[in-house]
Amino acid sequence: MSALQGIKVIEIAGIGPGPIASMMLADLGAEVILIERKTDNPNAAGLFNSNKTEFFKRGKQSIALDLKQPEAIQLVLSLVEQADMFIEGFRPGVIERLGLGPEVCLARNKKMIYGRMTGWGQHGPLAQAAGHDINYASISGVLAYSGFANDKPFPPATIIGDVGGGSLHLVMGMLAAYIHVLSTGEGQVIDAAICDGNVYMQTLLTSLYANGLVGEQRGGDFLTGASPWANTYQCADDKYITVQALEPNFYKEFITLAGFADDLNFSMQYDKSLWPLAITKLTKYFKSQPQVHWNNIFEGTDACYAPVMSLKEAVEHPHNVARHNFVVENDLIQPAPRPKLNKTPSQVGKIPKFGEHTEQILAQLNLSDEQYAKLKAMAVV
Repeated sequence: MSALQGIKVIEIAGIGPGPIASMMLADLGAEVILIERKTDNPNAAGLFNSNKTEFFKRGKQSIALDLKQPEAIQLVLSLVEQADMFIEGFRPGVIERLGLGPEVCLARNKKMIYGRMTGWGQHGPLAQAAGHDINYASISGVLAYSGFANDKPFPPATIIGDVGGGSLHLVMGMLAAYIHVLSTGEGQVIDAAICDGNVYMQTLLTSLYANGLVGEQRGGDFLTGASPWANTYQCADDKYITVQALEPNFYKEFITLAGFADDLNFSMQYDKSLWPLAITKLTKYFKSQPQVHWNNIFEGTDACYAPVMSLKEAVEHPHNVARHNFVVENDLIQPAPRPKLNKTPSQVGKIPKFGEHTEQILAQLNLSDEQYAKLKAMAVV
């Protein structure tokens, strides 16, 4: 038994946060039917040279159709009638021109949840503009605090925007809407935008800003690299470590283990005048030994310490091993589904071949022999 067993999701193939959102639903046990384009998406060309690495397709069923054909649209609408959720990630207006907009689909199935995933949202001055992760983080206020003083801002690749602001917020909205369906029988449209999600994720940051603990200048406060106790440091082997000993008791633990408890430059944690020299001392301190040396001293303590690891190193870290956080098959690394559910655990599904489930999906519909033959001919089996 899985958490979303019995839930059927129709996904129109795209790139970025939409496919990740539907993967999360599939990991939780939903049946996801992926409508793939019969012709290659030029915007995705060259990103993946093998379907074996398209982890965002795991656990889904694949049918390939030419959505420019009226018969293919009618097939999708037949699937919509049986579905609980629908996900599309086109620019505003595109899916309507195909004949699969929310009004059409909800007229076929009033209980269905229609999820729309875009960068800028369904309306607004930028709604029709192209963009990607870093662009959405830019006007959200997120990017301004990503990086150190006198350095260019740059966020973690795909994490803040596509997945954090996009996929997770779309999934949250769709699951909330599904609860509404259970009590009212009424479906609805979810307008999920990466930009909006980035803004929403700043609630803690805006609280700190309102209290004067975060200012306008990047690198000017403890969250953006100005303090010695919330920073990254290079080691003798050119690897890095992180420390963020925010609370006084954790700060005391850190400077005691580092041997600076009696140093006047570390005596007042929030005295910004002491920070530059303290950073200089810690920079020299951590540069004197390789990362593994510092792991043996700090890791597992209340000093709020962790080594910076590559993906390959992260797979082998004892904590990630104990938590089964990664799945590795044939030397290919992918994240395991999270969070953990103790009664209805998620599973990593098989990655389908392009159009692999076409016949199976067609067989589930009440088609005449003529319709079946025509649709099969225009699809990829």
